[in-house]
Amino acid sequence: MDDPAQLSEYGKILIILLIGALLVCATIFLARLISPKKNNPIKSSTYECGEDPIGSSWVQFNPRFYVIALVFLLFDVELIFIFPWATVFGQSEYIAADGRWGWFTMIEMAMFIGILILGLVFVWKKGDLEWVKPNVSLPKVPVNIPQSAYSTLNNSSYQVRNYREPAVAVVENTVAQEVTAAPKIAFKPRFKKPE
Repeated sequence: MDDPAQLSEYGKILIILLIGALLVCATIFLARLISPKKNNPIKSSTYECGEDPIGSSWVQFNPRFYVIALVFLLFDVELIFIFPWATVFGQSEYIAADGRWGWFTMIEMAMFIGILILGLVFVWKKGDLEWVKPNVSLPKVPVNIPQSAYSTLNNSSYQVRNYREPAVAVVENTVAQEVTAAPKIAFKPRFKKPE
C-alpha cells in the first residue's frame, strides 16, 4: 500500500477528469474542423423562436415566471439535504452509542422542514404562487344597431350548400354580374428585407 508507484484514489479521479476534458476539447476541435463555414447576414442574425427580432430588447415582462421557477428550485434543492439525513437517521450504531441520537436528528429535521414550510407559507401569502389569469370579458362596442336586428339574424335559418357537390356557376333567382376589372388592393404590405 505504501508503494509510490501505485496511484492513490485522488490520482484516479484526476486521470478521469483529464480524460473527460480531453474528450470534450477533441469533440469541439473536430466540430470546428469538419463543420461548413458559410456565414451570411441571415445566419449571423439573432434567432428567437423562429421570429425575427423586432424592436428593443429592453421591454417589460412579468417576472412571475422566474419567481415560480426559483421557488420550485429552492424547494427542490432542499430535498438534497433530506436524503443524507434519512440515510443516517436510523443507523443502529449511532443509536447504540447514544440513545438520544434518534430524537436529536428527528427534532433537527422537524426544525428544517418547519422553516421550509414557513417559507412556503410566506411565498403563498405574498401571492407569488398565483399564476397570471386573464380576465375574460365580452367586448362591448357602442353601436346604434338595435338588439332586435341581432336576434333576427341569429334566429334565421340559412341554407348551407353541400361541400361535396361541385359549385354551380348559375344560381337560380340571381342575376350574375360581370366583373370587368379586379378591384385594387387598398393595402399592400411591405416587408422589411434582412440586411
